[in-house]
Amino acid sequence: MKIVFITGLSFFMSLVSWLTPKQEETKIPLCHTSGNDMSAMAADPAFQRLHEAPLPFTYTGAGEMVKFSTPDGQSANGFLLKAKKPSDKWLLVYQEWWGLNDNIKQQSETFYNDLKDVNVLAVDMYDGKVATEPAEAGKLMQAANKDRIGSIMKGAIAYAGPKAEFASVGWCFGGMLSLQSAILEGKQAKGCVMYYGRPEQDVEKLKTLETDVLGIFGSQDKGITPESVKMFEENMGKAGEKVTVKMYDAGHGFANPSNPVYNKEAAADAYKLALSYLKGKLKA
Repeated sequence: MKIVFITGLSFFMSLVSWLTPKQEETKIPLCHTSGNDMSAMAADPAFQRLHEAPLPFTYTGAGEMVKFSTPDGQSANGFLLKAKKPSDKWLLVYQEWWGLNDNIKQQSETFYNDLKDVNVLAVDMYDGKVATEPAEAGKLMQAANKDRIGSIMKGAIAYAGPKAEFASVGWCFGGMLSLQSAILEGKQAKGCVMYYGRPEQDVEKLKTLETDVLGIFGSQDKGITPESVKMFEENMGKAGEKVTVKMYDAGHGFANPSNPVYNKEAAADAYKLALSYLKGKLKA
């Protein structure tokens, strides 16, 4: 398997802002009004229909589950593939809205095998919970507390240590988290890959980025639309930041082989692009 789908404390308000849903049941609410929240987005049946239940898969590869402290006084989990040689290079992997499932573990191992001397940590954003059906995933996303999510991300960054050099990658829900992680990483950030995740549109927040961004999107995506991606490009320009966007003729979740909308050709090309970017950024 080459690709798996998945997308500060205030970032969730940006993640979950959607326009008022149109009456057509097949249309999902788009980005940008502040009236709706994450719960409304995750509960919307049209949004859920963009995420068909993943095909069953059991991961049997390398790696181990680890725990790390979080700033809120709790602990969090991650799936770690440790570099064979001591290394300060880290790839943070952010899950789809399903949770840290076996597909994400396998994708983490794929990156691990294709990168050199890089620690790969897939961060568990749901504290051990994993969904197998869209409605279930919607409930988990609705229940995700923005403060807790921010604390988990900060805990993962601290776990790697002050000398760590970070790149991040994520899909859908995790795609947005990958971008927010890069913001939180500050000067330790070296690269950021986001697959069809909700772009941050706050120019002031984007100005704090210390890395460029590789954005991978689908022109047929009814959730993260080409229009919202174009706005993201414009806002990154206003912030004086660099973003490279690759738009595939594909729908939401096209890079996940367990998803019925999987596009093998686009997924393979996107992975090649992401891997090349990460190798360059991490010198791996």
